[in-house]
Amino acid sequence: MRLISTIFLCGLVLAATPLALAQSGGLHLPRAVEAGRAFSIQSAGSGKAVLYIVGLGQVLRRDLQLGETTLFAPGEINNAGHYLAVLVGESSTESSAFDVTAAQPATLSFLAKPSRLPIDLHDGISGVVYVFDPLQNLVLASTPVSLQLGVAGAEQTRTAITHNGVAWVRMNSAAKEGSVQFVARVGEAISTRVIQQVPGDPCHLRMSARPLGERLVVETEPVRDCSGNSLPDGTVVTFTESYEGSASTVDVPLKHGIAQTDMPAYSGAKISVATGVFIGNEIRWGKER
Repeated sequence: MRLISTIFLCGLVLAATPLALAQSGGLHLPRAVEAGRAFSIQSAGSGKAVLYIVGLGQVLRRDLQLGETTLFAPGEINNAGHYLAVLVGESSTESSAFDVTAAQPATLSFLAKPSRLPIDLHDGISGVVYVFDPLQNLVLASTPVSLQLGVAGAEQTRTAITHNGVAWVRMNSAAKEGSVQFVARVGEAISTRVIQQVPGDPCHLRMSARPLGERLVVETEPVRDCSGNSLPDGTVVTFTESYEGSASTVDVPLKHGIAQTDMPAYSGAKISVATGVFIGNEIRWGKER
């Protein structure tokens, strides 16, 4: 029976919708209602009728006497959207439309990418903010969002205006490594993300070699980026030794900013060092040094 009633009501609403403007003379309701708020609908005439409120996944029914005011309590309509009020009387049907709008901003959904990136990248960080009311309706009204990235005294601040409930910005990563907070704020609603800023590409890669018995100990100086930040431990440094047409390589992770290994002490060998695409100095050992 419930399924049949719902199908009948949907057909009734569809039939009544084209006549909404022509037949709304006896049905008085607000043009817009804030989600979750109480509101009332006034009808004209006399006799018994049934009032239906049809919206997003929701149908409300009231039996009423025409000419009276029908009250809807707070919390009866919580979903923002477009609604139809359909008044079914004994001899006529009237309908009118109204909107349920989102309440004031209360919560934020904040996305920040990437969570880890090199320092000193222009527009390297993106932030997207969705604004919701206390009932989880997307707030479609234009709303200013304050976004701040960094630490006190060295922060970047932007204000973005939402469009259809969403605002977005791009920020530069800082010149210094470390973790920083990325904060979005609308009134009392705050959401925070943490961005890890790591050193950029190496700008200084230099090694030295010293004999140790029949082996060579090769060691880099502290490896740094162009801003002087030490590259993180675990960054792989590759040593390559070329001798009489053959070559051997050793991959060594940085430890305390330095990479060290030992290689055969061939007289006339050529030893080079690199990390990623950055190439450091070259050493010729022995008689050709």
